[in-house]
Amino acid sequence: MRHVIIGTGAAGITAAAEIRKQDKDAEILMISSDSQVHSRCMLHKYLSHERTAGELDFTEEGFFEKNNISVVNGKAAAIDTEMKTVFLESGDEIAYNRLLIATGADSVIPPVGDLRKASNVFGLRHLSDAQKIDAMAEKAQNILIIGAGFVGLDAAYGLLERRKKVTVVEMATRILPLQLDEHGAKAYQELFEKEGVTFRLGRRVQDAVCGPDGQIHSVELDSGESVPCDMIIVAAGVRPSAGFLENSGIKADRGIEVTSRMETSVKDVYAAGDVTGLSGIWPNAMKQGKTAALNMCGVKQIAGADTEYTDTFCAKNTMNFFGLVTLCLGALIPEEGDEVLTEENKRIYRRAILRDGKVRGILLQGDISNSGIWQYIIKNEINVSGKEKKLFRLTFADFFGVGERGKYVWTF
Repeated sequence: MRHVIIGTGAAGITAAAEIRKQDKDAEILMISSDSQVHSRCMLHKYLSHERTAGELDFTEEGFFEKNNISVVNGKAAAIDTEMKTVFLESGDEIAYNRLLIATGADSVIPPVGDLRKASNVFGLRHLSDAQKIDAMAEKAQNILIIGAGFVGLDAAYGLLERRKKVTVVEMATRILPLQLDEHGAKAYQELFEKEGVTFRLGRRVQDAVCGPDGQIHSVELDSGESVPCDMIIVAAGVRPSAGFLENSGIKADRGIEVTSRMETSVKDVYAAGDVTGLSGIWPNAMKQGKTAALNMCGVKQIAGADTEYTDTFCAKNTMNFFGLVTLCLGALIPEEGDEVLTEENKRIYRRAILRDGKVRGILLQGDISNSGIWQYIIKNEINVSGKEKKLFRLTFADFFGVGERGKYVWTF
């Protein structure tokens, strides 16, 4: 049996390890578009020179050798699912018995002015992106970042360590608009501004023209303001890396469509991680990779059932800028009719979103201790009606009682 995995991110590596655990004799071949395994969550530490490229590798030393896994460097250009063959851009052809697509996602460069053709405009999604940014940052001083989400602020944070002048342009009226409310975002904005970052919020880039050297040296905002720059990092969104699936028969819209078994619309072809569009967080990508691997190996669960990925609790974000830590769980934006409870003092800020007596989302800033209970309450949709006044001081003891024979049982 030959298992081929396209992609060496969290989903792909987890799947490879699980396949080897289940089948000691199977042939495993991985296709990697990057020069080495790396954690995309740590790319900003490469920009700040806190870590080398080698230190971004999240696998154990000798992972591929110990698990007898072959690696081919290259990019997938096409898949013939009838011939069960992956075609690489290099012209090489790789046959498979079972295939896992775990190619992740790519940065989206908007079609504004010359952004897509300038030589000093980059996304930040892969190690190769970070390496290009790092090389240009040796001379570039004025850095423009488009997008104030996680990736944009990570890039800003890393480049501040190298004493670069950073300007961030964001269409929303606050930073981290998909993760934080106005209060939580303001705390981070003030910290970044204290370190010299300039924000242009509620603004977008409406034009950018290349000079004779093929680079953009200033952009025009929709306010008419011109912002000078030596380099531009675009962190305004991603799209699943699935462009090579054309004519493959594999269904994909905003991501590759998969069943709960992580199988695509084509037999013996699976997908996991960001390329599915399901969840952009590391733990979920690993769970998807493991689920795919178990089904690729034909492993059955209790009563002969297939292994299924059922974790829909995907919104979990942790951030730490300048020593201020924040944890977000569940729903991040309240809907009409939701009740929003907040609590704050000089050290902490907390916000809970309640719907039909259940906590749908929690934001903890400044102190994220006791966060385990919130993950359990939200994921299991536990009703907290009547406990609103002490909501932010709930502990597991509030939901435990003593049942028969002195055993602890849930009392919700």
